[in-house]
Amino acid sequence: MDPSLEQSMNGLMKVFQSHARKEGDKYKLNKAELKLLLEEQMGDSIAASKDPSVVDEFMLQLDQDRDGEVDFKEFAYTVVSLTVACHESL
Repeated sequence: MDPSLEQSMNGLMKVFQSHARKEGDKYKLNKAELKLLLEEQMGDSIAASKDPSVVDEFMLQLDQDRDGEVDFKEFAYTVVSLTVACHESL
């Protein structure tokens, strides 16, 4: 059985929350939390790059309000944008 949209949304929220709660503000990802999330969730594409600036660049793109952290809205917007780009490439 295919996962439901509700399951997918809950999964996205759980991934964000489990990483945001590791340090500091439990509603935002700092750079270290974002790096860990990317390594765990997108390991092949992120971990393959040994260049530390990859996470820095990703953080800059995600952090729309430039507060040095990524909130759920910024995170979700980026995940949806990446999903759209993947869908369009099919």
